[in-house]
Amino acid sequence: MEHRIRPAVPGDLEAMLVVYAAARDFMARTGNPHQWGDDGYPKRELLERDIAQGHSYVMEGEDGAVHAVFFYAPGPDPTYAVMEGGAWRGDGPYGVIHRIAGDGQARGVLAAAVAFCRERCPEVRIDTHRDNRVMQSALAKLGFQYRGVIHLENGDPRLAYQLPG
Repeated sequence: MEHRIRPAVPGDLEAMLVVYAAARDFMARTGNPHQWGDDGYPKRELLERDIAQGHSYVMEGEDGAVHAVFFYAPGPDPTYAVMEGGAWRGDGPYGVIHRIAGDGQARGVLAAAVAFCRERCPEVRIDTHRDNRVMQSALAKLGFQYRGVIHLENGDPRLAYQLPG
């Protein structure tokens, strides 16, 4: 499936929520029920803010439907300022990907998002839950390097990865 990536607009919100629901279900079925939990993360308000700030992107399939979503912004990311058990490789400019999700109908979502982001900044950073083995494997296949553990604003630990520029 060909991916068309574009900035999300308010009219995409309902489709984005459907994609995130499908991703939460997939994560729960593949041994990662805690990363986004069962409380509906990410919440509508967060997605509305991401859209308003121009950091939310959608991937449309050939059918014109939204099949994947992600957050991209240039760094610095405050949750990446402190790391346990490792360090970032270099301190140059970087972009961050958060909240990437697909509905299961599109293939190569992560690779397409990473390519899109690398056009904006060659170095990309991303993090994931310790139980998210599917994402860890996908990151390794794309050449991401594990760097250490960062903590989200709420204190939850996440495994941090970097794709050097």
